[in-house]
Amino acid sequence: MNISQIGFIGLGLIGGSIAKTIKAKYPEIEIIATAGRQSTITAAFNDGVISNDTLLDIRDFADCDIIFLCSPVKFNISYLKDLKNIIKPSCLITDVGSVKGDITQAAIEIGMDNQFIGGHPMAGAESTGYENATTTLLENAYYILTYTENLDKQILIDFDEFISSLGALTMTMDSGKHDFAVACISHMPHIISASLVTYVKDADTDGVLKTIAAGGFRDITRISSSSPTMWQHICSTNKEEILHAYRLYIDSLNKFVKAVENNSEEDTFNLFSEAKNYRDNLPVKNTGLLPQAFEFYLDLEDEAGGIATVATILANKNISIKNIGIVHNREFEQGVLRIETYDQNSMNAAIETLSDTYKIYSK
Repeated sequence: MNISQIGFIGLGLIGGSIAKTIKAKYPEIEIIATAGRQSTITAAFNDGVISNDTLLDIRDFADCDIIFLCSPVKFNISYLKDLKNIIKPSCLITDVGSVKGDITQAAIEIGMDNQFIGGHPMAGAESTGYENATTTLLENAYYILTYTENLDKQILIDFDEFISSLGALTMTMDSGKHDFAVACISHMPHIISASLVTYVKDADTDGVLKTIAAGGFRDITRISSSSPTMWQHICSTNKEEILHAYRLYIDSLNKFVKAVENNSEEDTFNLFSEAKNYRDNLPVKNTGLLPQAFEFYLDLEDEAGGIATVATILANKNISIKNIGIVHNREFEQGVLRIETYDQNSMNAAIETLSDTYKIYSK
């Protein structure tokens, strides 16, 4: 695959991370980009990631060999249509959205499916924007590629190899299978998480629920902090598969409700046991759609300066702490102090540093 110039339309967390990784792996490739804010372009230019220092017009992407569409799904479809009469015949367009059906159909309708590969890097983080983009976000993360029969298979093979060279684990499938899969393991969990937060908020008439919310509630609802605009687009563009997943989820939830209503200890045990066994066998160390929290817990005596001592020990080892705090409700978890780091290596180093002095608990 001969690549001399790559364009990015949108340069947030995902687009910025892909661009940074490409520049690190292939410094000879020129990268150009446009974004919603000039400050993003300025930052990327100052980092040496892109060659332009001002916002670009869509016509500036005419000479690109690959164009990454890194905006919300509906915007990507609009950009795809705008690029049709601008790009050269050999240019490949790909996107990074978490819904593939609508944009694939759009590519078919305008006769561009022979130049389009749907892309979905299954990686993310709680912090968004170019300023949080890293060269490690794609590492060992699944990156799903979707395509139609009208695409030259050699183009798919070449692009698969290119994405793999960035450190990602590629998978190929059709857009329908992809959209159902992500509806089940990403879109519905986000809806469930948000609805759970809303339910507790409405029930919390005196603030008690918010005060005593345990780590389990925090963990299961952490993804509710994601961008409302992004999820508005996802629910609109993956409506049918989300409703399909919703019906399957309601059937599953009703099994639990029925077991409780019937006071069936055997059914209740079996349902929780099946869930535990499946959950325990998930590849939880792999990067997935849900952002991973690099956190651990430790026992800490109630004494003045205890937290400061821990923080100082880690600071002396140049280990940065993302979050630190006392766990007041430990009904379902061990450890008095919760420490969150920015990445896996930092967490491992912190655990090793503190384990000689403190009792450590990690999930």
